[in-house]
Amino acid sequence: MKRRIIMSMLAGATLVASTLLGAAPAQSAGTTARSTGASARSADVPAEFGSDWHDPVTAAPPVTKPSGKSCQVTLAEAQFRDFTPYKGTYTPPEGCGDRWSKVVLRMDGKVKGRQYDRLGYLHIGGVEIFRTSTPQPSPDGIEWSVEKDVTRYSDTLRGTRDVEMLIGNVVDDTYTGIIDVKVTLTFYAAGRPAARTPDQVLTPADGTVTTPRNSERIVAEVYATGSGGGCEEYWYLTVPDEAPYSCKAAGGPYREVQIKVDGQLAGIAAPFPHVWTGGWSNPFLWYVIPGPRAFDIKPIEYDLTPFAGILNDGRPHRIEVDVVGVPEGQTGWSAPVNVLVWQDAKRTQVTGRLTAHSAGDLTNSSTYTPGSEHRLDTEGAHRLTVAGYVDTSHGRVATTVRRSLANTSTHRWTDGENLDALKATWTDDESVTVDGRGPARTTRTHRTYTMDGITTIGADDRLRTVLTLGDRASAALDGRRTQWLDDTYTGDATWTLNVPRDQRHAVGTTSERYRLYGPNGCYDRSLTSVQGVLTEDRKGC
Repeated sequence: MKRRIIMSMLAGATLVASTLLGAAPAQSAGTTARSTGASARSADVPAEFGSDWHDPVTAAPPVTKPSGKSCQVTLAEAQFRDFTPYKGTYTPPEGCGDRWSKVVLRMDGKVKGRQYDRLGYLHIGGVEIFRTSTPQPSPDGIEWSVEKDVTRYSDTLRGTRDVEMLIGNVVDDTYTGIIDVKVTLTFYAAGRPAARTPDQVLTPADGTVTTPRNSERIVAEVYATGSGGGCEEYWYLTVPDEAPYSCKAAGGPYREVQIKVDGQLAGIAAPFPHVWTGGWSNPFLWYVIPGPRAFDIKPIEYDLTPFAGILNDGRPHRIEVDVVGVPEGQTGWSAPVNVLVWQDAKRTQVTGRLTAHSAGDLTNSSTYTPGSEHRLDTEGAHRLTVAGYVDTSHGRVATTVRRSLANTSTHRWTDGENLDALKATWTDDESVTVDGRGPARTTRTHRTYTMDGITTIGADDRLRTVLTLGDRASAALDGRRTQWLDDTYTGDATWTLNVPRDQRHAVGTTSERYRLYGPNGCYDRSLTSVQGVLTEDRKGC
């Protein structure tokens, strides 16, 4: 049997449309009670997965919340059965003003029965503020929650807006899980001063954006996901046409998310290699502990300030996103864009110009070696430097952005794909130097994503997956490290193919350790689950 037949657990679910930290799964009341304590007794762990397991939980820290007055608004309450979006209206809260110290989004979900993982988004006034995927349920049902700091979208949240949310789903006699969610926003009244947020959040209309003429800082964010049940869901495993593998891409597995301004390359980034909760043909890896970012799909950020002199002319400008490596005419990527703008309150127009633009040659080489165990070795890299200045009310400010990407991977498989293995690393290094209004300051961010896994199918149709995923990043200001993150997931799960659910005899051990060091101190949490039972929940620091 070919593994690829069951590899895609999204089963056709499609989306209609940098910081180191983003949304954090929040524990529901049931989850909290079940995850407190150092460990469970070994007698509590069943010999194999049953009809129920622990609610999904991750080791990521919860969103910190200010003390003092708060106000809450319900954004959406919906049951997703198909691909019909929820539509509603958002009205700002009363009693908390229109300047907030923090705004926290929370989604509470529940589902039971049988269902694949699904992708979802939430738009307010056309601005995408949240993107997520879902866990796969137990027959008895699960509950989960996700929190995200959405303070940066405060400008959008100050007015009455249309709301649209979709978690594309299929419910029939086989896939019975209806995804029931509630989304709220909690506003924390501003102290002194309020959070410094963008003055405007724009979205392209017909592919163009018109920025205010007094924009002095411009950042684009792109919620990029390869998805939809096709091969771009696991783009990192694709191979060139000459290699005998079930997922093809002429250029191999190298992907790069590019943003362009009026057709000119303005930013490059490595996409995060998301693994959804059915990934690697093995849902038993993800029932309790999802892979990094699975419930919190963070946007890629691009500093477009060097282009402010071009964008500030009052005319519409094309903002486009391309994903390098996707076969011509093939769908599977969604990449909506928000443009965040900070304005100079003392100028009606800020002028400037682009002073430097240097794009290195894009390296993308895949070498296929045939044999009883096929092998594909891939190396990719790209560099971009852009610089520009703006003349503001507080003087000339020059911004230089340098970004360097690299990817190496080794993909091994046998005929029939009964062995399928990948070891891959992606790096994304960025520096932003701002010179003006004081001494020049340089912020450097180093991101590293890793994937090391193997799936095998034995003669008895026992499928086993052993997998390690890494999401690491560090940030430094003028050479001094300000933040460091290491989120590592490991899993080992086995089950029997081609039998009814109650005969799969599935077993699995998964763990996650999330470590964060930064201005607020140290955070260190470790989780372990065995056969769906949470056996360890330990905090360090």
